[in-house]
Amino acid sequence: MLLIECPWCGPRAEVEFTCGGEAEIARPLDTDALSDKEWGDYLFMRHNPRGVHKEQWLHAQGCRRWFMATRDTVTYEIQSYEKFGASHHASNEKDQAKGSAQR
Repeated sequence: MLLIECPWCGPRAEVEFTCGGEAEIARPLDTDALSDKEWGDYLFMRHNPRGVHKEQWLHAQGCRRWFMATRDTVTYEIQSYEKFGASHHASNEKDQAKGSAQR
């Protein structure tokens, strides 16, 4: 089971979350000016890369907030978490906590 760290609630089981797909997709400003193909590409076409990329996640069975996770699609390892508008790096916080505990 994948353990996902909600930036607000802390570590929780994967079953509590819903993946919202690729993150950082910019909505076209003037949607009326788009052709049907361009609108369809925006709605449905995603990169789905092999390796590291950012995804949107919803803590559906918890705080019901959206956040971003940088995840490796090959190993399933989540490298960092971000609230929208702020950075929340899981590995950096763990390193800082270890350093504080050793002092």
